[in-house]
Amino acid sequence: MSKRVLSIVGARPQFIKAFPVSRALDGEHQETVVHTGQHYDAMLSDVFFEELDIPEPAYNLGVGSGSHADQTGRMMIELDSVMAAESPDVVIVYGDTNSTLAGALVAAKRSASLVHVEAGLRSGNRAMPEEHNRIATDHLADVLIAPTERAVETLRAEGVGGEVHETGDVMYDALLYVRNRASELSTLRSDLGIDSTEYVLATIHRAGNTNDRDRLAGIVEGLASVDIPVVVPIHPRTEQALHEYGLFETANEQLTIIEPVGYLDFVHLLDGAALVATDSGGVQREAFYLDTPCVTMRDETEWVQTIDCGWNTLVGADRSRISRALARIDTPATKPQLYGNGQAAPRVAEVIADA
Repeated sequence: MSKRVLSIVGARPQFIKAFPVSRALDGEHQETVVHTGQHYDAMLSDVFFEELDIPEPAYNLGVGSGSHADQTGRMMIELDSVMAAESPDVVIVYGDTNSTLAGALVAAKRSASLVHVEAGLRSGNRAMPEEHNRIATDHLADVLIAPTERAVETLRAEGVGGEVHETGDVMYDALLYVRNRASELSTLRSDLGIDSTEYVLATIHRAGNTNDRDRLAGIVEGLASVDIPVVVPIHPRTEQALHEYGLFETANEQLTIIEPVGYLDFVHLLDGAALVATDSGGVQREAFYLDTPCVTMRDETEWVQTIDCGWNTLVGADRSRISRALARIDTPATKPQLYGNGQAAPRVAEVIADA
């Protein structure tokens, strides 16, 4: 049955997850995309709509940065008006950001079915704002789209009230779609003079790392300890923190810091890297899909199975642990199929048709 679908996105990982779902919905359902403006830098926002052929947002709320309470509250006020105007049958939220929670809270008060894509993930760290966002959203959702069997088990154990469906990971769909395009179109590796696998790619953006000088300093020192170039597409929050803590000059001398890059360039960098060091949940599994070993600069991860099978290593923000992990580039001999077969989005569209 054709549905009026309202899709809420606001941050880089959500743009990536949303575009294969939008493609799967196209032609059968009427989709309206709302961009909350949580990510407002052009290279973290606009470029994804251009490169991934995502429908232009019908609404850009322009919320921008702020405290969690301020940002979420302003999103809720704007989203309430949007939902009143659009009267959707289905509201889709993705992942675990403030945009996710704001959309879930507003949709839960209306007649639309709330669909949470990427449900059931848990880090076990209740100090993370994202953990609160994902738990609250899961317990509000009418339909929960889980990427793995483990996520399904988590939802069952928590006794969620909505329907649970295991579909695989829509981000895998996205990566399969863009991998060849990235290889054909991106010249960034050669532009940087690193057109080989002899470099490490690093991303740092989580507040738990950027808001703590000691943790950020440990990460910079650990990354700087390796003998091959370390390429860091800099997140605006991270750049601001480096300047604030007096670390930017040192980091800029020892690392190859570049401006944020589009998704095609990022996939091209990730695909060619000897290893990636990150604090991003999305990058952890993008690396897994591209057969790039990963070092995760956090104390826990939602993607535990990548650790269990040897493709990911947790090191926290400890300089020595980061340095040792980066010095030991080890590609496992085998890789299990953990997150579906790259056909998650059509399954999501089927579930939405019945929502």
